[in-house]
Formats: sequence, structure tokens, C-alpha cells
Amino acid sequence: MAGIRVTKVNWQRSRNGTAHHTQEYPCPKLVVRRGQIFSLGLELSGALDNEENVIFTVETGPQASEALHTKAEFQTSEPEGGKAWTAAKEAQMEKTLTVHLASPPNAIIGRYLLSARLSSHRRHSDRTLGEFVLLFNPWCPEDDVFLASEEERQEYVLNDSGIIFRGVEKHIRAQGWNYGQFEEDILDICLSILDRSPSHQDNPAMDVSRRHDPIYVTRVVSAMVNSNNDRGVVQGQWQGKYGSGTSPLHWRGSVAILQKWFKGRYKPVKYGQCWVFAGVMCTVLRCLGIATRVVSNFNSAHDTDRNLSVDKYVDSFGRTLEDLTEDSMWNFHVWNESWFARQDLGPSYNGWQVLDATPQEESEGVFRCGPASVTAIREGDVHLAHDGPFVFAEVNADYITWLWHEDESRERVYSDTKKIGRCISTKAVGSDSRVDITGLYKYPEGSRKERQVYSKAVKKLFGVEASGRRTRIRRAGGRGLWRDDLLEPATKPSITGKFKVLEPPVLGHDLRLALCLTSLTSRAQRVRVNLSGATILYTRRTVAEILHESHTVKLGPQEEKKIPITIPYSKYKEDLTEDKKILLAAMCFITKGEKLLVEKDITLEDFITIKVLGPAVVGVAVAVKVTVVNPLSERVKDCVLMVEGTGLLQGQLNIDVPSLEPQERASVQFDITPSKSGPRQLQVDLVSPHFPDIKGFVIIHVATAK
Repeated sequence: MAGIRVTKVNWQRSRNGTAHHTQEYPCPKLVVRRGQIFSLGLELSGALDNEENVIFTVETGPQASEALHTKAEFQTSEPEGGKAWTAAKEAQMEKTLTVHLASPPNAIIGRYLLSARLSSHRRHSDRTLGEFVLLFNPWCPEDDVFLASEEERQEYVLNDSGIIFRGVEKHIRAQGWNYGQFEEDILDICLSILDRSPSHQDNPAMDVSRRHDPIYVTRVVSAMVNSNNDRGVVQGQWQGKYGSGTSPLHWRGSVAILQKWFKGRYKPVKYGQCWVFAGVMCTVLRCLGIATRVVSNFNSAHDTDRNLSVDKYVDSFGRTLEDLTEDSMWNFHVWNESWFARQDLGPSYNGWQVLDATPQEESEGVFRCGPASVTAIREGDVHLAHDGPFVFAEVNADYITWLWHEDESRERVYSDTKKIGRCISTKAVGSDSRVDITGLYKYPEGSRKERQVYSKAVKKLFGVEASGRRTRIRRAGGRGLWRDDLLEPATKPSITGKFKVLEPPVLGHDLRLALCLTSLTSRAQRVRVNLSGATILYTRRTVAEILHESHTVKLGPQEEKKIPITIPYSKYKEDLTEDKKILLAAMCFITKGEKLLVEKDITLEDFITIKVLGPAVVGVAVAVKVTVVNPLSERVKDCVLMVEGTGLLQGQLNIDVPSLEPQERASVQFDITPSKSGPRQLQVDLVSPHFPDIKGFVIIHVATAK
């Protein structure tokens, strides 16, 4: 008997891949999910008798030990199920034995080494069978990451492309993103992200032992996706200058970024902004088996001083005084939500958790954010781990505008307190449409319940009733704000105002708008209006002023008047950034000392259409026609179409576009040969040195060849 040994292992990759939803991973190792049986075929040097058991050892990480749960020994005679590793014989055909192995549903995820010996052999005669990878399992009810809906698992774990929403609240644009979690080397890179983290470098054995917990793993990934503190994956840049790297708007997916970081020996990839960080984090977490989605918040607050209000200082033309204004409100901000149980907080906080890899504020000394329970945010439970106050402010801070006078006094100006946290959006399950999930984050804006939650959050943070004692809050800039200041609204003025777009704002054209002012009283009044306009980044930081003018308007009782505004293309063309955004402001001074600030964010539109000319079938070439328009009133040359799509073409296709006359429309045709079936995303960008990128995408449904 002593002579019989395990000579070879058949990992049964096809059978296990189908059962574990891991067949898309191209890596040569077996990839399985925890808490679920997988099968192996063992080839033996002779036939076993029934009494003989196979003893298996699994190990993960350095200095693997049973005490840290990074090593386990178990044999085929032990019962299945429970919280331990198990093995069972299925069938024996002469010299081949099929066995079922199962990991506990709370096993550590990562790379494992598997060894085996027969029970009649001594301990040191273990034969190493090879490595396999164990992932989180949203299909397993006992796993903390369990997600009950199969449609949601298909979307949030297995879908390798998606849509990220950007733009402004009134003009939301969809951008395609290739997550590519099943592309070559990506699983390996995602595991090495965990191994590059400071906590792993400091104490590798202890770090690996904590990788059973999605709270721990997601917090590590949130820190590692940005390069602050730890030579992580992506370096942020918000100033609009990307000379030594790639503009954040040029990325079409995560694969190129992750591969560049890995091949460049973990040198941070330049550059990212919020949607890039969120796209990369979504790839990493879906790859590791945690259901994850990308979420966009419009008018997103960045509350630097943790007082749950965004304080904006403006001059008499409504221009933001950036040296005084530490808080900010971004046109949009993008983060992630992952689905798992909160063993640390209790079952009422299970479900979607906010994670944000964009480096904005430090959390326990490191640039990361979350996981913060979405339920906790909605209920104002900002005292719970992790980073609740920051996320609460992003979606529900009060927006307070102060007019800063030359004598350094300030005065509160009437503006919209319901402005923050609008149209919180994510891609729908199984389709390209946008779903508004604002109701998951807060009660209806301005409702009694929403105000109660806001007061509760203030009380949790400051230990005072929101309407109670005057409580001094120190600001980083040395000015103090009284809590009362923040809660007493400015006097509601006797006029209303809004900007109206008279023609669609198109890149390369003059902008035509009007400021509409309406009197709400039965008396005549004079209004002095100071207008300003600037090109901005999506963080609403000013790039250059493009409008500065004053008007005086006489309004009769209940009268409406329009002030026409024209901004010629020549005025904004030099200073428009890739964000294609302009901010207009009107500061209105009304009789009796009333003041009103009216603002409007504009995103310039562009044009690209993509048409697939025939049915898409695996292995069969199909033509694609792309139509573009030169948005400018001048001739442009050196334009390139950049085309990318997982499962549709290998790598990236670059196609030169012939020079285009002013406003000329042109079509470019090329072939793609799909390699994978199902819904596939094709992204097409028109890149030019003369104007910002024009982006488009189309979902192509690829059939299997008959």
C-alpha cells in the first residue's frame, strides 16, 4: 500500500468553471468561489482500497498557519459542510479518483497551494498538486457578499463593461467603460494590488489572515486604487494639465491602466479623476467576486471642515472666491457601491456600501473612503464606520452662499439649499438606461423627514440640537462659523431668476442665453445685475473668465424681463477644458438690500453616431460605420478614431480621419470580428488636437456561430 502515490491532478477547469461562474477567467490556474464544492481528478500510481483516505493541505500567504486560518488540513473521511474545509470521494475508476473539495463560506480569498498524501503515508510525504485561486461567492447564501438576485449577480459581478454617468444635473451624459475583469492577467494584477498594500508590507501573515472579510478587503482596495500614501494604481490630477501622462478623459476602461501599473513595476499611472478611480475599483472588486456598481452624484459636496454644510464665498459678480472657499461643490462625483453584510454594525446596515477611491480626505491617516452603509447615510447615522459624515455631506450638505465685502464682512445670500446631491445615478440591471437611486441616500429633499435626519446627523457630530445652543465650529482658515449662521436661511427675495438656454449649446458655436427675472410683488423695483461667466473644470474650479457685464433692470408689478446674453465661440475657445463646461452667475441686488444669486452650469454638446451594418456573430467579420462632425468653424486635420471593445477586437484600433471642413460631417467604416457572445460594448472616441475628445459607445449583441 505504501507504494501508491498521487501522480497527477486534473483540475476539471471546465466543470468547475461552469459551476462557479469562473469560466471567463483566462488564467491557467483553477479559479473557484468559496463556500462551494469543486471537483478534482487525482491520478494514482495504483488502485486504492476503500479504507484509504486522501489528506489534503491548503495554504495561502507567507508563514501559513492554522492559528491564522491561512492553512488547513482535512481528509476525505470527514463530513461535508460547516465552517471547515472538507473533502469527499465521488468515484474511483481503477487508478483515477474523483474528489469533491469545499472551502468554508468565510475562507480567506486569494492564491492557495494544494498538497495531498494518502492516510497510510507519513506527514512529510505530501505531494504538491499546484495552485488555485479562491474568490468571494455572491451565489453562496452563507457568504457575507451573498446577493439574492441572479439578474443583479450577472450585472454587478459578471458584466465586464458598463456605463458611467457624467455631465451636469440638467444634462447627464452616458460614457461607456470597459471593466475587463476577465481579460488576460487582470485577476493576477488584482491579487497583487492586495499584496502591494502597506498593511501587507508591514505584516504579510496578519494581512492575509484578514482577507476573509469584505469590509477589510474593500477598504484596502479603496486606498490602493489611488497612488496617495502607497504607490497605488492611479495618480490623480485635477488642474487640466496632463503633459507627462494620459488625460483622464482618454481612458476607455480599466484594463490598460491596470496592465500599465503592473508592467511598470507598480509605478502609479498618470492620470485619473473620480470616474477613472471608480471604474478601476469596480474592475478590481468584481474580479475578486464582490458585487459592485458605479454611482454618480450630481452637485456633489466636498465638505472639508465636517460641519455638514458647503460654504461658498462670492464677490459682487457671483464669482467664487477660491482662496476663501475651502469647501466645494463638484458638478458630479463618481464612487462605487459594493454589496455585503456589515458584521461590525448589525444586519440593518447590510446591503449597498459606499466606497470611494478618489483621494479627497484622509480616513484614519490614509486617502480612502468607506465602506459606509447607504442605509446609515439615509438615516443620518453618521457616527458609524466608515467615513459616514463625509459621504452624508456629499449627498445632503446644506449649500450656503456668502457675499464677501471688501471690508471683509460677509452676508448670507439667498440661493438653493436643496442643491446638493441630485440625480444620484447608476446603470440599470440588464440595460443601458440610467436609474435614479437618490431615494436610497436620503428622504425627499426639503421634506420633514429629511430635515429631521439632517438635524440628527448634526447632533451625532456635534452633540447639540441643530436648532439649539450656538456652537462654535472652527474652520481650517481660522474663521469661525456659528451653528446658528448655518441654519438660519437668508431672506427670500421679492424676485426670482433663472438662466434660459435659447439655442442648444454646441461646441464651436456662439452661446445664446437669457437671464429671466420675475417680480413677485405688486410694487415696481429696480434690480442691478452683475453677470459673470467662466470656463471651469468639473470640480467647478475656474479656468478663465469669459463674461463680465452689468445691467440695471426696472421690473413692474409681477413683470418678467429677459436680459439676453451672447458668448461668442472666439471668447471661450482658448480656455475650454476637456470637461467642456461653463459656469454662469448673476448676482442681483434688489431694493431694500435683498440679494439673489442665480447660477447655471452648461456642458457643450458634440456629435458622434455608431452603426453596426449587419448581424454580429462570433468569428464573423461585420462592418461598423461611424459618423462624426467637425464642430468648429475652421478646417481640422490630424483627427483619429480610437476604437476599443472587449470580445469585439484585439487591443485598440486607431483609424485616421481625413481632414474635415468647417461643420463637415464624415463617415468612417471598419470591420470588427467578435470573439465572445452576449452583449458587448464598442467604444469610439474622436481625438483631435483642435477640440476636446468626442466620445460615443454602442452595445452590440453578439450571437454564437451556428
